Amino acid sequence: QVQLVESGGGLVQAGGSLRLSCAASGSIFSINAMGWYRQAPGKPRELVATITSGGSTNYADSVKGRFTISRDKNTGNLQMSSLQPEDTAVYYCNAKITSYDGLVPSYESDYWGQGTQVTVSS
Repeated sequence: QVQLVESGGGLVQAGGSLRLSCAASGSIFSINAMGWYRQAPGKPRELVATITSGGSTNYADSVKGRFTISRDKNTGNLQMSSLQPEDTAVYYCNAKITSYDGLVPSYESDYWGQGTQVTVSS
């Protein structure tokens, strides 16, 4: 059983900063990639940023230069700066994790956090 628990959302004024964290726990053999997605009301879920196990990162054009994704062992972080009202959304953590099946690694699966609300006021 693998769980992702997010923290760090909230309300901030435009131009401010927030830091989101995503802690993975359970029968984890390896975390192959972690990422953040967001979904604003009435819009589809969109990619924000990803980081591979090797540290390679990828960002949506809309957040480049403002957001930084990082990972420390089983915790992924998203540092968000210069926040704008259009960044308002529910942010979801995603991880591609190979879990244990007993004492041996199983196959890779996608896991999602519960979502955390980020609201940026103008």
